Amino acid sequence: MLKIKPLNDFVFLVWEKKKKSKSGIVLSDVSKTRPSKAKIIAIGPGRLDRNGNYVKTKLNTGDTVLVDPFIPQSLKIDGEEFFVTRESDIWAKI
Repeated sequence: MLKIKPLNDFVFLVWEKKKKSKSGIVLSDVSKTRPSKAKIIAIGPGRLDRNGNYVKTKLNTGDTVLVDPFIPQSLKIDGEEFFVTRESDIWAKI
């Protein structure tokens, strides 16, 4: 998978893709918008706040989170697409 260690409070994500409905119906990818549910595949150790104090990240690799689908930046590493954002841009942990 990803062999990068993010710095500060950067979070690397992959979108969770829903392929079937709860009743088992296969859903087509009609919408061009990205889903807001993502899985954390790498996260940095933390950041410095305004006062110079170190603040550890509260999330962990493997967590499923909700994030604004238009905030993360897309990047390709070794042919795979990942998304990167800051921990503060994540809405919630599921």
